[in-house]
Amino acid sequence: MEIRVLRYFLTVVREESITKAAEVLHITQPTLSRQLAQLEEDIGVKLFYRGNRKISLINEGILLRRRAEEILQLVDKTERELVEQEEQIEGKITIGCGEIAAVQLLPELFESFSRKYSHVSYDIYTATADLVKEHMDQGLIDVGLLLEPIDIEKYDFIRLDKKEKWVALMRLDDKLAKHDYVTPCELAEYPVILPRCLKVQSELASWFGDYYENLHVLFTSNLSSNSAVMVEKGLARSLVIEGFTPFWDQTKITYRPLYPELTATCVFAWKRQQPFSLAATKFIEHAKCFLSMGKP
Repeated sequence: MEIRVLRYFLTVVREESITKAAEVLHITQPTLSRQLAQLEEDIGVKLFYRGNRKISLINEGILLRRRAEEILQLVDKTERELVEQEEQIEGKITIGCGEIAAVQLLPELFESFSRKYSHVSYDIYTATADLVKEHMDQGLIDVGLLLEPIDIEKYDFIRLDKKEKWVALMRLDDKLAKHDYVTPCELAEYPVILPRCLKVQSELASWFGDYYENLHVLFTSNLSSNSAVMVEKGLARSLVIEGFTPFWDQTKITYRPLYPELTATCVFAWKRQQPFSLAATKFIEHAKCFLSMGKP
């Protein structure tokens, strides 16, 4: 007695017609009739009374229906349990990101994924978008939160709605700290620290306009935390993403937004056609669902 045939049998019972049941099962009526006849032959009893308009069960058929329902419920439950057992996933997922506001979405993303896969752990690698992307190309990082502009032609990605705002980092006693915002003209009067990424430098050069030509770039830095040390010592002002600033001691340094406002977008990205572990594959699928619900 095959499971498949028991499903056929219960469909016929429900539809009270071999023709209708065949349509539901997407098989031909003669094929279904042969399967039922073979079932009756295998168990050695008749199951149906075949009337002109519909078929009905005789006593033996009623007993088989009850047992078939119990059998199939057990089969379905067993299949679900086997799938759940297979999904006791373990492993480590590596996420690359910069010092950006988008990092704030990670705790809720990790928490919701860990509720399903509690044996998975995470490795957070902090670096510039270019370096994170390089590690993704090498297969060392599974997914990245990348600040644009950046070349993502070889990646699948989700562009996040949250805007990353550029600000000027400065000492508390800086004269610009008295302002509500800072302009290219004001920043050009004093040494500055720019991000190391050339694409980002190009964006900032456009913001500075004519003032960029004579701009005194004292340092470039790949991480805002390092440039903040130089700012605290009074060596320069630094242009950074606002998302970094909550992690610095604001009793020592402060920041002001740029005017005209300068913003950037961020993408959640993973390498196209990259072989991933099962844990990473599940995490990417979970993240796509999570981000599509507008969590950021």
